[in-house]
Amino acid sequence: MDDRLLAHLRIVIVTKMRNHESFSLSWIVDANQGSGRETLWVHPSIPLRFRFYGSRPPAINRAWIDQMMTAAHRGDLRIMPEPPGEPEG
Repeated sequence: MDDRLLAHLRIVIVTKMRNHESFSLSWIVDANQGSGRETLWVHPSIPLRFRFYGSRPPAINRAWIDQMMTAAHRGDLRIMPEPPGEPEG
């Protein structure tokens, strides 16, 4: 997972966990990694770590955060393509 996607996921996940909300996180596995789908259950009592490869944080696309947050509020955060939008920062 690239740093840009991870930075956006981290914002959504940390926001949900601060509110003591649990949810699932789902994504499609690439064919070169065996294909299929994966889902994780995310709960505030489960420790998480976010590891970034770059030294600089990427610019944040507010539209992408909003899109992910809407999915997370429904209980199923999905990794989705970045929508058009102006990055902040």
